[in-house]
Amino acid sequence: MTEDGGADARIHPTFDDPVVTAVSESIGGPLGEHARPSRWWTPLRVVLAMAAIAFAFGMLQKSPCYADSWLDGQERYTQMCYSDLPYLYVGRGFAELEWPYDDDAEVRGKYEVMEYPVGISYFAYGAAWITHWVTGSPDIDERAGVSQGNLYGDKQVIRELRTYVAVSAVLLGIAMLVATWFLARTHRDRPWDAALFALSPALLLNGLVNWDLLAVALVAGALWAWSRDKPVLTGVLIGLGAATKLYPLFLLGGVLVICLRRRAYADLARACAAAAASWLVVNAPAWLTGRDEWQVFWSFNNNRRADLGSFWLVLDQAGVTVDADRINTVSWIFFVSWCAAVLAIGVLAPETPRLAQLGFLVVAGFLLVNKVYSPQYVLWLLPLAVLARPRWRDQLVWQAGEIFYFAMVWWYLGGYLAPAATSGEPGFYWLAIFVRMACELYLVGIVVRDVLWPWYDPVEREPDGLPEPDHAHEAVLS
Repeated sequence: MTEDGGADARIHPTFDDPVVTAVSESIGGPLGEHARPSRWWTPLRVVLAMAAIAFAFGMLQKSPCYADSWLDGQERYTQMCYSDLPYLYVGRGFAELEWPYDDDAEVRGKYEVMEYPVGISYFAYGAAWITHWVTGSPDIDERAGVSQGNLYGDKQVIRELRTYVAVSAVLLGIAMLVATWFLARTHRDRPWDAALFALSPALLLNGLVNWDLLAVALVAGALWAWSRDKPVLTGVLIGLGAATKLYPLFLLGGVLVICLRRRAYADLARACAAAAASWLVVNAPAWLTGRDEWQVFWSFNNNRRADLGSFWLVLDQAGVTVDADRINTVSWIFFVSWCAAVLAIGVLAPETPRLAQLGFLVVAGFLLVNKVYSPQYVLWLLPLAVLARPRWRDQLVWQAGEIFYFAMVWWYLGGYLAPAATSGEPGFYWLAIFVRMACELYLVGIVVRDVLWPWYDPVEREPDGLPEPDHAHEAVLS
């Protein structure tokens, strides 16, 4: 037996996936019956190497902006190398190592509060400390009397800004490798499914736009923990994920469906209690040091109007004005209805669905109706999608829409999709939004089909929870 469950137990993609089978013909065809596995290059290590190389290309993709410290207002759009990280280093006070939840009036008058959950705020603050240490611990007292705008004229600050992006990239790269490890280990006999994550074009393009990879690693960890029958650890990772980005909380909906089907009510209670406890513990420092600042994330999102990537923005630009309160109400009604449909599908399915399938469906519903759908939000779906439907064809169809949108959103922000007529509307950008939604709905449809007709599902059931009595022998063999 090998570290991944034994060479005989592993499913090789050249036999399992038609796209990989076809591509393998150019290098000699599918794995032969006399092939001998390498003791060192196990599937897990190969996938981790793939992930590291792909992420390095993602860093290289940001190099045009890195070269000019993100100061060229147009190149970030023409080269599609935009990232929030350098702007927030200065804009949220990290150049002065300001605590994100400092309630000092002078600090708050100079810098806006971090509009992210606490997990991201802590990470961004910690990365700033590492940046200052790497750059020689500059004297930050001198910056107290300098306006935020003038800090961009300070050569030392610009040097730190570039270093901050590099430090964050290394740390996010580690998070990406952790996520890859979890995904490769979730299904013991299918480590190669993690290659869909490691080689994802969406990951390469969006990995450094923001800090979303932190939550991605925690979601991947929760999927792994559930597959190992660890409901408490699953809950802890979901709670930590929800403290970093809200969406990991929706995995509890999938846990609910599985536990209802298995009548594993104690596991449901343990997972929910652990999630709540870990979320409270992580949020406590921010809440205790700056309650009003801690609440900014909630008020910011509640009061936010229609924004990039959402069909609400299309309505707004087309002249159908919908205020923030109305969007909130309609979005939540739709999302609750969507969750009810997922619950019904999960309960009525012939076999217990997998957590990745249920989680993917719930998070997809949230994104489709959300009032902002930033390009990096595709990362929220990525670990769920690659385990929910580990097929290259379906992943590439879905991500083709994401790549198209990725290009269009930067050209739209750069003004390159503006119509010739001054009164015209950005029709190409609207098209990109709808293409993205259509490709996502395609994958949603495929996953729903796999749940309702499980013989289409390429993954054997039972890895995401307790084995059912009739199939206990399958769980042992996996």
